[in-house]
Amino acid sequence: MANRPFDLLNDAIGKEVLVTLKGSMELRGTLKAFDVHMNIVLENAEQLENGEARKKLGKLMVRGDNVILISP
Repeated sequence: MANRPFDLLNDAIGKEVLVTLKGSMELRGTLKAFDVHMNIVLENAEQLENGEARKKLGKLMVRGDNVILISP
């Protein structure tokens, strides 16, 4: 059971997550890695629009100061 925020992220590694960024951009992809600054690496990432995949982005790194929400 996750007791701290990083425990939740550790449990989500290798699983699909939904990420909301500043400017209301949403991404969905497999969480591969993260650090203490909330920089995250996603694989098979897609940009979403109204919950539907709009654009395939592949593997990418998202800078932590753009992250609003990560939902496992």
